[in-house]
Amino acid sequence: MPTSPVVDVERLNVTYGDFQAVKDLSLRVERGEFYALLGTNGAGKTSTLEVVEGHRRAASGTVRIFGERPQDRRAVRPRMGIMLQESGFSPDLTVRESVGLIGALSGRTDDVDRVLDVSGLTHKAGTRVAQLSGGEKRRLDFATAVYGGPELVILDEPTTGLDIQSRDSLWAAVDRLRDNGSTIVLTTHYLEEAQQRADRIGLMHEGTLHREGTVAELTQTLPSVISFALPDGAPEPPIVGALNGAFHVETFNLQEDLHRLLGWAHDTGVELQQLAAGPTRLDDVFRALDAG
Repeated sequence: MPTSPVVDVERLNVTYGDFQAVKDLSLRVERGEFYALLGTNGAGKTSTLEVVEGHRRAASGTVRIFGERPQDRRAVRPRMGIMLQESGFSPDLTVRESVGLIGALSGRTDDVDRVLDVSGLTHKAGTRVAQLSGGEKRRLDFATAVYGGPELVILDEPTTGLDIQSRDSLWAAVDRLRDNGSTIVLTTHYLEEAQQRADRIGLMHEGTLHREGTVAELTQTLPSVISFALPDGAPEPPIVGALNGAFHVETFNLQEDLHRLLGWAHDTGVELQQLAAGPTRLDDVFRALDAG
């Protein structure tokens, strides 16, 4: 039998005075799914997540988390971990005290030392929050979000300020959560993180959900590109698209056109200079969204 979605948003509208930040938005996140909500600055991502998290009320529409209203803290909070862009930890508490306190408030149970190890903060356990670097505070945000292995984890720009090693450790921890059945909702400006990990992606722009799908589905909406240059005196290639002596060819049949071009170069003995070919990337779709 089909299961109900973990996150179910139906015709959500969020307003700030006369400004409408989110317009008639609907989306669903299924159990065990990794869903990335991306968008341009001011697209409405944060406003949408604040309603999902129960931190803001909608002007209209319905939002359900595990079938419950987000404001029903007793039913929802123990099952949901939230990593905000910036959390308000007490500067006088130590890292261990902060994880223990916020973990207890979540209603979940866990071993603080285990959580510190997972988030790479064991060596900072006795350090006061005021003495942490920006990256260490982000790891503390992550530690309190994943305390107790919640069924739903919301990650809002989780790797901002982290070095490469810390990013890798964070994503390894997220992978373990997924292996244990957690559902992940991500917002990030690092598009490669979403492209590499998300099962589905929603693209927001100016308050609306413009496109939604897998990476393959989204990138198929734009052509792939083949670019190259030819030496002086070379014959005309079988595909067109010359611009200032170089060739920049957009195609929805990358493999076929590239095979034809390489065959032509082999048969004519022409060297293809600065040859590059590849499918559309998620950032190309993102730029097209903003341009449109």
